[in-house]
Amino acid sequence: MSGEAIDLATFRELQETTGAEFVTELVDTFLEEAPGILEEMRSARAAGDAVRFKRAAHSLKSNANTFGALAFGAKARELEMGGLARVLEATGDPVSELSAEYARVAAALTELRNA
Repeated sequence: MSGEAIDLATFRELQETTGAEFVTELVDTFLEEAPGILEEMRSARAAGDAVRFKRAAHSLKSNANTFGALAFGAKARELEMGGLARVLEATGDPVSELSAEYARVAAALTELRNA
């Protein structure tokens, strides 16, 4: 699972650069904060607040790419760049799709953290 949701080369490079213990702290913080940021995106969408929506998507994108969660980061980037207007026009729910990808990332990061 972790190979699909997380680019292992990026994750290992982060560990080598910053230290495994620090990466564990980063993972813990990400796993703690990301659900709230996803909720912030939902709230911003409901309120029609494009600035809050874009800021939340940017934050998720940046954090995801740090860990090598490339698919998640790409989805967050797409939402950030497309903005709230595109999300409101979309068929389906792009934020729910991002949440589903987050679940895969969270499981993979938890697995890597505990390895």
